[in-house]
Amino acid sequence: MILSLLIIALPVAMVYFFMKQSKFGSLPAGERLELVRVSPQYKNGAFQNQSHTPSLTEGTSYWGVLKEFLFFKKERPKPSQPLPSVKTNLLDLKKEENVWIWMGHSSYFIQVDGKTILVDPVLSGAASPLSFTTKSFPGSDIYTTDDIPPIDFLFISHDHWDHLDYDTIKKLQPKIKTIITGLGTGAHLERWGLKKDMIIEKDWHESVTLADGFAVTVMPARHFSGRGFKRNTALWVSFVLQTPAHKIYIGGDSGYDAHFNAIGSQHGPFDLAILECGQYDKSWKYIHMMPEEVVQAAAELNTKKLVAVHWGKFALGNHPWDEPAVRVHKAAKQKNMNLLTPMIGEKLNLDDDNQQFLPWWVGID
Repeated sequence: MILSLLIIALPVAMVYFFMKQSKFGSLPAGERLELVRVSPQYKNGAFQNQSHTPSLTEGTSYWGVLKEFLFFKKERPKPSQPLPSVKTNLLDLKKEENVWIWMGHSSYFIQVDGKTILVDPVLSGAASPLSFTTKSFPGSDIYTTDDIPPIDFLFISHDHWDHLDYDTIKKLQPKIKTIITGLGTGAHLERWGLKKDMIIEKDWHESVTLADGFAVTVMPARHFSGRGFKRNTALWVSFVLQTPAHKIYIGGDSGYDAHFNAIGSQHGPFDLAILECGQYDKSWKYIHMMPEEVVQAAAELNTKKLVAVHWGKFALGNHPWDEPAVRVHKAAKQKNMNLLTPMIGEKLNLDDDNQQFLPWWVGID
């Protein structure tokens, strides 16, 4: 009897102490928890989406999804060779350059109107609490934290491992001036040593002035949050960023829903929209967009230019590694949407409405 209890208790204890590590972050408490509780989005002890959003599509089970992910052979989940890239020296950019630079998946750098911006940086080589799992594709990790200049504004869309990376944030900490994120996410950041007065946490539809000519409005997304077993204690968000010369939509992760049309009507037109396109599946269609929906969302946002991210670095879905690019490229042509497809590290000039990029993924198995 005692032996049986020990056999059960040992793995439970191992999991418990493993999840007590700092990288799992913290749940909101104290004043932060009070702000969370009065949010219109917080009901029945958790944040909610605007529309009913099941984690899985109707008729799908967690066991079925797990079985497919673990045991079904996937078609080309990873590229067969290192991805091509162009490493722009971020430390040597001219101050007057207005550029957007992709770092793979949903991590990207923006320099605009004299300010530096970083979004959802994951530069540690993995998107998982276990560094040997969910490894980045060869060639996709051309940037490290040493390559990042001082950051005026760090945007964190939500607290999932592929968007909020403990190792990256810890190393970047001395370079970060201000962080903008959704309600509750600051609990992780404070546990990791970032000062409370540098963290701005906002609810959907709340705005804040960041600097002269710079303002951001935190907007809805259709997704979820959580770094452990407990979900939706922090808010997932998108951002409307207004700079002196540009208006940019930072999409975060989101399933397709009416909020895109509402944001476009209220805040559009946009000069650039950055939307997730990848790690989708028919089994979780409500929390990630299919590539064709990405183009539809961009049209509803009323954007001049679209960049599709959330692919090209990690295999988190069951589709071929390049399928997001193939499908969104085709859909954009059909809808006459100006889709821009820079390689990792390649400069996208925010001031050039005629810039074009080659479909660099073609020919890579």
